[in-house]
Amino acid sequence: MADQESESIRSASEAFSKEFETLVDSQHLDSIKQSQNLILGRLQDSNAVLSHFNEYSENCFVEVSADFSRNTRLLRSMKSDLDYIFQKLRSLKAKIAATYPDAFPDNSTIEALDQRPDLEMPR
Repeated sequence: MADQESESIRSASEAFSKEFETLVDSQHLDSIKQSQNLILGRLQDSNAVLSHFNEYSENCFVEVSADFSRNTRLLRSMKSDLDYIFQKLRSLKAKIAATYPDAFPDNSTIEALDQRPDLEMPR
């Protein structure tokens, strides 16, 4: 009984396989496989290019990172130095203005004396 049942299952599965093979064209399947292999090759090439670019970018970042941090520290130092210089200049200007009230002209006199064109204003 078990042999007969397994034999009927086997014959049914073979019949189903043969029917299914008639539904699908083998040339079409080969074409799909070829397209998939072509796409796989392109994706692998793209992956290799992107991996190389990532390595290159990482190396560039390592090189630039040290320069960037050094230049950032330099700019911060320059800013603090300039802040100190301008603070001293304001202090000196205030002392001179207190000692000599006519040393610095008012705004109307400054505009009359300064005849340079304003480069930030469009013509």
